[in-house]
Amino acid sequence: MATTATEAAKATEPKAAAQEQQANGNGEQKTRHSEVGHKSLLKSDDLYQYILDTSVYPREPESMKELREVTAKHPWNLMTTSADEGQFLNMLIKLIGAKKTMEIGVYTGYSLLATALALPEDGTILAMDINRENYELGLPCIEKAGVAHKIDFREGPALPVLDDLIADDKNHGSFDFVFVDADKDNYLNYHERLLKLVKLGGLIGYDNTLWNGSVVLPDDAPMRKYIRYYRDFVLVLNKALAADERVEICQLPVGDGVTLCRRVK
Repeated sequence: MATTATEAAKATEPKAAAQEQQANGNGEQKTRHSEVGHKSLLKSDDLYQYILDTSVYPREPESMKELREVTAKHPWNLMTTSADEGQFLNMLIKLIGAKKTMEIGVYTGYSLLATALALPEDGTILAMDINRENYELGLPCIEKAGVAHKIDFREGPALPVLDDLIADDKNHGSFDFVFVDADKDNYLNYHERLLKLVKLGGLIGYDNTLWNGSVVLPDDAPMRKYIRYYRDFVLVLNKALAADERVEICQLPVGDGVTLCRRVK
């Protein structure tokens, strides 16, 4: 899916991401709340914990809680979708009445489960990830929730799958919603293809578009290696989406930043 340089950077990402963030004056914060995979940009840990304890955890389905706890034991757990973002995605799917969806980048499947639970019984998710092992870690929770039949999981790079879909005209404009949480250097490649596959009025959600807050840091600021590597790709993406007249956009400070794109052309 990526170049050798990209693969090298990815190899360092999980290890770096798994380390607890420390307060060091360069835009990163030490975290001390109970949410594993914490990516909130809120300056107050106490305020974020309040949101989790008051609005998120009391309404979190048992299957999602179990999957969150399973993922917490994984050494790369910071890669997971945060619980508040999962709640947001679940509500969003219901609000737009989505039935046919896609997810690029699955990990253990927390956001995938949030989507599957929100879809109607005959709803579908085309899910893609380069690592089946991580997906299968969360699969028992998905099966226990009774929504595994909604998921068509494909292991491997997403771009060839998207190109195959585009080759068949019947797939054009057929998806209601797509969530992208994968390799940031391919986000614009995904975007061009997804605009052919998402219907007019349909939504594409791009995760990590505020990238640990690094998007506002000076170029010479100290950053972890994987943060610095993908930061430029995120900056280019954000500028491109803002200038793209084919979509309406809304960037939200949920999780690590989520940009919603509504296709209008």
